[in-house]
Amino acid sequence: MTGPTPVVDRTPDPVLDHEASTRRRILQIVAADGPVSAADLAGALDLAAAGVRRHLQALEDADQVTVHRGREASRGRGRPARRYVVTGEGQAVLSHRYAEIAADALTFLARTAGPQAVEQFAEHRVRELEERHTAAVDAAGADVTARAEALAQALAADGYAASARPVPGTSVVQLCQGHCPVQDVAAQFPALCEAETRAFGRLLGVHVQRLSTLTTGGHVCTTSIPTVPMRTADPRAAGPPDDPAPGTTADPAGPPPTSNPPAPVHSTEGPTR
Repeated sequence: MTGPTPVVDRTPDPVLDHEASTRRRILQIVAADGPVSAADLAGALDLAAAGVRRHLQALEDADQVTVHRGREASRGRGRPARRYVVTGEGQAVLSHRYAEIAADALTFLARTAGPQAVEQFAEHRVRELEERHTAAVDAAGADVTARAEALAQALAADGYAASARPVPGTSVVQLCQGHCPVQDVAAQFPALCEAETRAFGRLLGVHVQRLSTLTTGGHVCTTSIPTVPMRTADPRAAGPPDDPAPGTTADPAGPPPTSNPPAPVHSTEGPTR
């Protein structure tokens, strides 16, 4: 017998929020003025040097700042002061402004040229992705599972944290993307996700379906990929499935008249085995 469901307290923690805000401010100063020392930062932020060093250590552990390896300035006797610069990871953390600018640009495009212009841009963007990864996917051969795995590896190299996961007991592989570089923009412009889905289908040669996205609250973007292509009837072989057979009550005209209708044929053979 299970006990009551525990209640999770989702109230924001002001202490944690303040720490995150302070570290972001430190990161911004290091990016603007680096290489800088803990003493420089303490003076700029009016904080104790010990507290600044604690924040710098956390940023260093997160690979957002690193000690500058150039010639270090000395404060006199003793070891020179450690001076910090921002890493590529730290630059990525600060790059949220690029997403804001991109969203503004697409909003302007939609207002001035219409929503179809955004769709055209989204398709243009994924065409470049297709061209970049076609060779790697085609090198995997005709097997859809192998092609999906090759696509996942290519997307992972692009920073999408992608993987291909077969679904047990089915003929389906799920392509999962744990990170999306344009997530904030795609949340405002779903055409970006829709174009990407179509691109995956073209690369893999099958009809794929998006099951979840990061922009709609999923913890990953998940695309369902059938590994056995669906068999479709040749549209030239028959009419629409709802077409009535000639001569039925739904076809009042009946079959075209013939002058010599064929005589009925009666089979004398038994059923074939």
